[in-house]
Amino acid sequence: MTSSLKNKTVRGVVWSSMERFSVQGILFLVMIVMARMLTPGDYGLVGMLTVFIAISQSLVDSGFTQALIRKQDRTETDNSTVFYFNLVIGLLMYGVLFFAAPLIANFYNEPRLVSITRVLCLSVLMNSFVVVQRALLTARLDFKTQAKAALSAAVSSGCIGIWMAAVGYGVWAIVAQQLTNLGINALLLWIFSHWRPSAHYSWKSFRELFGFGSKLLASGLLDTFYRNIYLIVIGKFFSAQDLGYYTRAHQFSDFPSSNVTGIMQRVTYPVLCSIKDNDTRLADIYRRFLRVSAFVIFPLMTGLAALAKPLVCVLLKEQWLFCATLLPILCLSMMWYPVHAINLNLLQVKGRSDLFLRLEIIKKIIGIVFLCVTLPMGLIAMCVGGIFNSIICLVINTHYTGKLIRVGFLVQIRDLFPIFLLSLSMGMVVYLVINIMALPYLLSLIFGVVIGVVYYVSLSRLFRFKEWKELMGLIGR
Repeated sequence: MTSSLKNKTVRGVVWSSMERFSVQGILFLVMIVMARMLTPGDYGLVGMLTVFIAISQSLVDSGFTQALIRKQDRTETDNSTVFYFNLVIGLLMYGVLFFAAPLIANFYNEPRLVSITRVLCLSVLMNSFVVVQRALLTARLDFKTQAKAALSAAVSSGCIGIWMAAVGYGVWAIVAQQLTNLGINALLLWIFSHWRPSAHYSWKSFRELFGFGSKLLASGLLDTFYRNIYLIVIGKFFSAQDLGYYTRAHQFSDFPSSNVTGIMQRVTYPVLCSIKDNDTRLADIYRRFLRVSAFVIFPLMTGLAALAKPLVCVLLKEQWLFCATLLPILCLSMMWYPVHAINLNLLQVKGRSDLFLRLEIIKKIIGIVFLCVTLPMGLIAMCVGGIFNSIICLVINTHYTGKLIRVGFLVQIRDLFPIFLLSLSMGMVVYLVINIMALPYLLSLIFGVVIGVVYYVSLSRLFRFKEWKELMGLIGR
């Protein structure tokens, strides 16, 4: 990696990390405080709408974010074309959701969802105003600006959400917190980015960008629907309370996995795009990204699984205890998420959105089969099925990576297996020690974290893991 590219990458990682973990950390703390004052049913109601909002947002983006970032010679006409398209689709999708609100409420047999849907889905319209701003800032690896906007929004919305939960607004506290967060973030990005649309719209530009983005849109819709299909199924066949348990357990497991993955994706995509024609160099940097990501996320997930019960009992009230049963299972599934995401990133870098779509279709069919088989067995069985599905999808995702840059499944497993073994052994040690000692929950949590960190760091240095040196190099800069 050249010095210039390495410096840009390091700055990108640092600022992207600051944004992700500071903002998500604040939102996570806000969730914990609000969850202690609200009920699992309140969160279950909002969870029922997640899939509709997520699909609408995918349609608004339509793959244009990745298309703009990938296009090195983008013009103002390109940017403005995307902006106007996003805005029109945002207005259209909000209208659809507004009038479909009674149908959604009838599907879940929850009359309260009519008004909640019509208010919460304003988030789709808000996001449509800043798709281009985010794409341009990401293409420049300017995560500092995004961090300032996101942090301000998280703090402001968190205060509003906690106040509303404390005075008894119930589910509307969650709605207000989410809308305020998105609204303030969008407003600040609009102000900070300094980009404004021009009075130009080009069908030629639209067709060029949509030619690449359309396949990402189709695969994104499939992925969005599949990632949220559990919320639909649980909301339909189980209770709002069960959905509340699942969403909170999923949020705990998703916090480390998605944030580390998000950081790596946002930084690696523009970096890899800049060297996409040099396969040897691309393969080398790609493998390094994979190893460093796994070195961070694997121990976080195994440690979280080991400490699930004391964590839930300390942070949330006893009414959330069932989350501690679901959390370890979800952690073992989510720990592979960064590997999946970086593999798919490579297909976008190489411009093979057709292969991206093909893989998504295959994986979603397999996932739905797992869901249908495990649904009659209950909620826990559904989560266990997710682990096996994740492993099978890993084999599928690495197929084309092997063909394009000769970094296939066996190469990646050989790179990641030592890290996986070290992380798994750390999780087992932590779990055994805290259960043998039978300390109060708070002491178990503190003691377990200390044991896990000391064990992982000590063995990493003892066995000279090169990922440890690379990580310390990034932190020390």
